Amino acid sequence: MSLVRRSNVFDPFSMDLWDPFDSMFRSIVPSSATSDSETAAFANARIDWKETPEAHVFKADLPGVKKEEVKVEVEDGNVLVISGERSKEKEDKNDKWHRVERSSGKFLRRFRLPENAKVDQVKAGLENGVLTVSVPKAEEKKPEVKAIEISG
Repeated sequence: MSLVRRSNVFDPFSMDLWDPFDSMFRSIVPSSATSDSETAAFANARIDWKETPEAHVFKADLPGVKKEEVKVEVEDGNVLVISGERSKEKEDKNDKWHRVERSSGKFLRRFRLPENAKVDQVKAGLENGVLTVSVPKAEEKKPEVKAIEISG
């Protein structure tokens, strides 16, 4: 049974868009490394990044994903990598699907962290389907000001 994901409703945010580079990408990357259209919607997990005075905070909505299915890593010294996979629901041949909107598949996002990031103190937590990654910031060194007495 094949799941149909098309709809008559125009959705400007749909992931089912023509990509002029898609055929070029598929010719460069082996087909085993690319995901099919059923996983495309989840492949680009939406992540917010905000900077507070104390830290860089990343938040990702990952409903239905267990913490065992998510990896948070720092590679090359300053690149935060958030990756994982939401398993596809098992299909029973006796089931009749009327609509499929939830996506499944692998996702991977990379963020180059600024120099003030303390990459050795990264913390991550997954609660109620929201992954929160906090990267503390190093304190800015304030320039030392030395008053010079003016003679004369």
